[in-house]
Amino acid sequence: MTNNTGSEKPMTLSVVIPVYNEVELLVQSVKLVVAVDLADEIIIVDDGSTDGTKDLYPEVQALSDKIQIHYHPKNMGKGRAVMTGFGKATGDIYLIQDADLEYDPRDYPKLLDPIQTGRTTVVYGSRLNGGPTKAMFFWHKIGNKFLTLVTNVLYNVTLTDMETCYKVFRSDVIDGLSIKARGFEFEPEVTSKILKRGHRIYEVPISYNGREFDEGKKIRPIKDGSRAVWTLVKYRFTD
Repeated sequence: MTNNTGSEKPMTLSVVIPVYNEVELLVQSVKLVVAVDLADEIIIVDDGSTDGTKDLYPEVQALSDKIQIHYHPKNMGKGRAVMTGFGKATGDIYLIQDADLEYDPRDYPKLLDPIQTGRTTVVYGSRLNGGPTKAMFFWHKIGNKFLTLVTNVLYNVTLTDMETCYKVFRSDVIDGLSIKARGFEFEPEVTSKILKRGHRIYEVPISYNGREFDEGKKIRPIKDGSRAVWTLVKYRFTD
């Protein structure tokens, strides 16, 4: 992957893919990541899948020699899977990719550019900032907007989509960062902690093809939303 900052050494990209029970979509998702041909390593962390996903890994491994696969012995939550992936990553940039086809790897170039060109150390891909987007459920969208508003009020920022999967970090932002979240509260915790450390988040519009709950969407709006609010408040006033 090229580096537009003028330095001789190109920046390397680690794509981290947390996976839990994605037997229908995993292979197609990884094929899309491979096809973009920007990742120097693709780190898959299986978070205790029980639906046959694990049987697909020989086929997945054969897609590219850049793929490595790691396993949790039981389901520990998305946050834990992401942090396991970060712990295995060796790139200069870390990018989180879900395995459910909601997010399109063809957006990688615009996600990476602000870091490659030295404008920022953190980029979020916003589903609510003008990109082509499949219509969300009304209350799901309101929930996302509310959590982002809470983030903006508590941390004095102007984000449009705190809960997005597409979070991209220069590796030194994450290295040494203590993240305690096990599940979806990873999103507010990592956002809180990088903002408190003085990093400014650069947003770019992305495409979004949200799936429905009967298609396997895993987030639980009320329960996970409540945890997200508590996480935002807690880390505003503690470390």
